Amino acid sequence: MNKKRLILGLMLMAGLGATAQVNLVNPVPQEVTKAAESVIFEAPATWSINANEKKLCGHIYDALATAAPEIANKADFKVTLGVRGDSKVSKYKKYIPKKAEGYFMKVTEKEVVIAGNDEKGLYYGVQTLLGMMKEGKLETCTITDWPDVAFRGTVEGFYGTPWSHEARKSQLEFYGKNKMNVYIYGPKDDPWHRDKWREPYPQTEANRIAELVEVAKKNSVNFYWAIHPGVDIKWNDEDRDYLMAKLEVMYQLGVRSFAVFFDDIWGEGAKADKQAALLNYIDDNFVQVKKDVAPLILCPTEYNRGWANEEKGYLRTLGKNLNKGIEVMWTGNSVVACIDKPTMEWINERIERKGYIWLNFPVNDFVRDHMLMGPAYGNGLDIATDVSGFVSNPMEYAETSKISLYGIADYCWNMQEYDYNSNWEKSLRSILPSNHQALRTFALYNKDLGPNGHGFRREEGDELKQTAQEAVEGHMGAVEVLAQRCQELKLACDLLLVDEKNPQLIHELRPWLQQGKLLADYGNVVCKMMEVAGKKTKEYSFQNFENLYAQARSIQKQMYNNENDKSMLHPYQTGTKLGTKVLLPTLQTLFAKATARYNEINGTDFDTAADYNPFKIKSTVKQLALLPVSVRGSDVTVASALEVINWQDGGEFVIEGDRAITFQGMDFNFGVPGVAKNFKLELLVNGTWREVSLLHYSENDPVIHTGNELGGMTASALRITNISGTEQQVYFKNFKFVKR
Repeated sequence: MNKKRLILGLMLMAGLGATAQVNLVNPVPQEVTKAAESVIFEAPATWSINANEKKLCGHIYDALATAAPEIANKADFKVTLGVRGDSKVSKYKKYIPKKAEGYFMKVTEKEVVIAGNDEKGLYYGVQTLLGMMKEGKLETCTITDWPDVAFRGTVEGFYGTPWSHEARKSQLEFYGKNKMNVYIYGPKDDPWHRDKWREPYPQTEANRIAELVEVAKKNSVNFYWAIHPGVDIKWNDEDRDYLMAKLEVMYQLGVRSFAVFFDDIWGEGAKADKQAALLNYIDDNFVQVKKDVAPLILCPTEYNRGWANEEKGYLRTLGKNLNKGIEVMWTGNSVVACIDKPTMEWINERIERKGYIWLNFPVNDFVRDHMLMGPAYGNGLDIATDVSGFVSNPMEYAETSKISLYGIADYCWNMQEYDYNSNWEKSLRSILPSNHQALRTFALYNKDLGPNGHGFRREEGDELKQTAQEAVEGHMGAVEVLAQRCQELKLACDLLLVDEKNPQLIHELRPWLQQGKLLADYGNVVCKMMEVAGKKTKEYSFQNFENLYAQARSIQKQMYNNENDKSMLHPYQTGTKLGTKVLLPTLQTLFAKATARYNEINGTDFDTAADYNPFKIKSTVKQLALLPVSVRGSDVTVASALEVINWQDGGEFVIEGDRAITFQGMDFNFGVPGVAKNFKLELLVNGTWREVSLLHYSENDPVIHTGNELGGMTASALRITNISGTEQQVYFKNFKFVKR
């Protein structure tokens, strides 16, 4: 046996984290114990398996067989596998944690023993072994491990392009390796999940779901299929029977876990008592009858505290009426929020059970111009006993989402030991081990969401803040450091653009990588402008200020064009932004300062404006107040809001300009046909509000158009008011006006 010994210093660890080879394991194990002289050794080339015959087949053996060592009957190095009650591991019975999915593992230079409390525990023990030997080595130790949260994983519940079949299979394999046991299939743009919920899937789609179910089983993942009937459900026996028939069809495809979604709707489908009655019927006549179906999950209409109507008692009705075995999903104090102890205490008391968390991170369907590559953090480390499940809603970019999901897996397994910074570093190595430094450099500028309707922001550019401040204050040493960081960003983008180890990741990142190169070029030019701005005369140099200024303007235009070239963007992508929290604002400030300084010294009048938005929103409708405004040539658009907007009677949505606007046209989509009569549009003309008529072109058209009088009107603001006399529940799918 080829062994490489590394004698570690005196170290006795129990529940205090892990080092060396164990440190490669994700999630971090609950308890790791090492002897005074723990040994790291090369993993043997061949192993023998000691297990009951039943354990020598199936997904547990398949997982072990993915390791580099060859499995042979008479190899010296032995791997013993078993679950509580198996004779092969009977002498380790007292060490096995009496917790679902728990396991005990012992590693010596001669053998590995993995004893699970159940089959999933054994499977996760095997994953820990494989994680430990990622670098071809093992470490002598014992591990006692179990999950803090019973149900851990993801919900594919975003708006936009659903994941591909191959992406879903890759996700399920990723979950198995990282001990996540739930995948909820609920893409909003799958018509047979939502709009065509009564109809069976076409055969091709049905076959794909059946295959996904099998892949999930092989990776110890519960494949939940969700149905979303609330948009048009009728509370009668006919629709109830349609729903039950659809569940039976999915059951025949192999699905054994189900969810019913009533999110982002209003009207008849949003009645708590009707929802509870339907879920109870499914539970009584399907889940309990089948015997092999997991607990039913409900995503309620009031799925966050900001929307909870205490007076109407929606949540308390669910809590009182729903069968106790039915799980209830919850996003927190708002649609996009971190989860803490007070959050769980508030909701658990109302629904009379532990809430099942739907975390809207790293989903970016409400900030489609940003890619989110930061760590998962901000959730309480003390809520393990307060939640029944915890799933993340990822981005439509499945491969990139793994960066944050790697942290979700760690957090849900072992909350008290969760360190999001170290986990993030590990995740980058795991996603792209061959080029993780380039990925890390690029990811540093793709963490924050930018301004958004939910007001949810993330840390970004912390490592640049001091340098940025000093550069703005005129310290040229800091400007040089900033230029170096821009050069590093460009290098990272170039290296990633030609990386072939993870082609799907690079495909997803490509628009942002191209924009990152331009941002880096812009930064280098702006830093050079700062260097030469103090020159009094136009020195004979190709890199004089005038040429650098023209180059900076050229790159600004290229960045703008890159954001607006549809051939460069993914479907639904609205732009391409990165570094928007620290790097880009700093560069814009330096551009203005350098230009102003040059103008002052040389008597020139170069425009100092780098990036300016002349429009801002003021709204008494809370859900619309934080939506960002974008200007693209003559088009002024407001970002969409994906959830239902509760627009109170008299509520106003106002857009103000810093100068007069001459309007050419306007239309907006509130997602409801015939709703134009409930709203009034006014323009502020010379200090007086003047009304503009609103109409739909057809009865079934949800888009609201303006009357002909709008064309050519000049005003400084527009205002839309709910004049119906009652609260209006609408969507805010898009809003645009065209200026001259």
